[in-house]
Amino acid sequence: MKFPAWLKPGLIGAGAGAVALAIVGFSWGGWVTGGSAKDMAAKSSNAAVATALMPYCIERAGGGDTTTTTAMTELKAASTYARRAIVEKAGWATPLGAEKPNAELAQACQLKLAEAF
Repeated sequence: MKFPAWLKPGLIGAGAGAVALAIVGFSWGGWVTGGSAKDMAAKSSNAAVATALMPYCIERAGGGDTTTTTAMTELKAASTYARRAIVEKAGWATPLGAEKPNAELAQACQLKLAEAF
């Protein structure tokens, strides 16, 4: 089978155009791979959970029992880097029904509590 002479330059041009389109799309067009999209969705959902549960965390931190008072004293005296661990240890960042604290919620909660003092 014999192909026309114009077919080879046309196919090379189409291939080069596809490569150029992919480069421009991923660089400037905002295209992302499936893995990047999943990572962005996970970060967004964690931020949404932290925002939704923030009042719960603040309410638990405002309780009047002795453990809460002790944890608040520790929180006030702690450095910025140690506060998230204190909030997690106190249980304020553990949503109802969860076994372990939510790191995003703990970070957001300690920032909000730090504004109070």
